[in-house]
Amino acid sequence: MKDSDEPLWDGCTNHNKLSVVTQVFTIKSDHGLSEAGYDKIIKWARSILPEGNRLKENFYAAKFMMKPFGLEYQKIDMYPNFCVLYYLENDELTKCMTCGHSRYKPRTRRVKTLVAYKKLRYFPITPKLQRLFMSTRTAEHMTWYQSHHAVDGVMVHPSDGEAWKHFNSVHPHFSAESRNVRLGLCTDGFNPFGSFTAPYSCWPVILTVYNLPPGMCMRPKFMFLSMVIPGPSSLGRNIDVCLRPLIDELTQLWSSGALTYDISRKHNFVMRAALMWTINDFPAYRMVSSWSMHEKLACPYYMENNKAFTLTNGGKASFFNCHCRFLPSNHRYRKNKNDFFIGRVEKDVAPPRLSGEELLDVVSEYGDMVFGLQSGKQKFPGFGLTHNWVKRSIFWELPYWKRSVCVCVCVCVGTCSILKKKRLRTRRMLRRQYVRPILLRRSQYLSHTISNLI
Repeated sequence: MKDSDEPLWDGCTNHNKLSVVTQVFTIKSDHGLSEAGYDKIIKWARSILPEGNRLKENFYAAKFMMKPFGLEYQKIDMYPNFCVLYYLENDELTKCMTCGHSRYKPRTRRVKTLVAYKKLRYFPITPKLQRLFMSTRTAEHMTWYQSHHAVDGVMVHPSDGEAWKHFNSVHPHFSAESRNVRLGLCTDGFNPFGSFTAPYSCWPVILTVYNLPPGMCMRPKFMFLSMVIPGPSSLGRNIDVCLRPLIDELTQLWSSGALTYDISRKHNFVMRAALMWTINDFPAYRMVSSWSMHEKLACPYYMENNKAFTLTNGGKASFFNCHCRFLPSNHRYRKNKNDFFIGRVEKDVAPPRLSGEELLDVVSEYGDMVFGLQSGKQKFPGFGLTHNWVKRSIFWELPYWKRSVCVCVCVCVGTCSILKKKRLRTRRMLRRQYVRPILLRRSQYLSHTISNLI
C-alpha cells in the first residue's frame, strides 16, 4: 500500500508507483506483449521520465511488486495423457503409475533443467473472494441478494429461483450468514490459436459470484479464472483429474472457511463459499456431470424414463412428442390424434425426478474409472440401454452436493431438433409416424430440388 502513496517522481500528482505498473500490466495483457517487449517499453519510458523516477526497471521487478496482491498462480505438473496430477501425494513421482509415461522431457544440450511435458495453471479462488470484501466498491454489494425483494412470478436474479431457496432450506447454517459466497462454474474448450490452425483444445474454468446484483455478477471483471487446462487433446471424462485442486479448495471453503476483513462493517468474519451449479453446453455437460448426451438416453433430467425413439430410416434418436406427458391430465394436446403421433392418446404422467441422494446411490454402484487417454474405452454394464453414466463425477466429493441437487422442470431436451435435418430418409420416417403439413411440404420440395439437380 505504500507504493500507492508514493508518487512516480517527486512533484508528480497524476500517477504513483502502483498505478503505473497496473496500467502497463493491463496494456501487456490486452495486446499480448512479451516480457522482452515489456522491458523495452519500460526502458524507453524511464529514459524520458525525470531523473529519480520510481518506475520499476523491468517485468521481473514489477511482478515482484505485485506479488503481495495475491495474483500469483500455481504451476502443477501433469501427465500428457491426463492420468493424474503431480499434486499432493503424487508430487514426488517421476513416472505415471497408469501408463508409465515420464514426467519430464528428455534433457538436451541446450535444456539441462527438468521440464515437464504439460503444466496446469491454477489460480486460487480464496484471495479473489476476500478482495471483494476488502474493497469499498464491492463489499456492500455482496449482500445485495438478501435485501432484494422478489416479485411473485418474476425472476431477476438466481436468488429468486427454486435452486437457491432449496439450498437455503437444506443448509440453514450456511444461509444464516448473508456474506457467504454463492458460486457458479462454467467451462468450455476453445482453440487459442484460431480456427485455421492445427486442432487444439484448451479449457479455461471460470467461477462467477452470484452474491452480486444482476448488473455486476455477469461482468467480466467478476468472472474469476480458476484454472487453465492445456491441450492439445480434448479432456473427455478426464476433466476430473484437472479439477482436483479446485474441488479441494471449495471443500476447504465450505468446511472451515477463510478469515476475511469486511470493510463495510469494519470487522473480520469467517467467509465460506459453496458451488451452486455448473453452466455448460451439452458436450461440456457430459464431461462435468458424467451423463452422456448421446442417443435416446440423452435427457439429463429423466434419464432412462424418457420416451425417445429411434427413427427406422434415419437411425437418429427423436424426442418428438415427449412433452405431452408433462401436460395437465385434461389438456387438449393429450387427446390430439392428428397433429402429433397418428392415432395415439397420451395417458402417461410425468416420471419422478431423482433426488441428489438417489442419484449418488445409483452412480456409486458402478465403481471407479481409470483415467487417462491411454486407458481405453471403459463402459459400465448396461451403458446406452439402462443408463448413460460414464463415471462418478468429482463434484460428488463436495460435502453439500448430494443434498443440494435441485432439478428444475425440463420440457424435453432437443424437442424438435430432428426437424432441422435435411435428409430425405428422416423426412419419410417423420411423415410415416405422424402428420405435420409443414414436413410434407418441405419433403416434397426437397425431393423436387434433388431430382432437378440430378
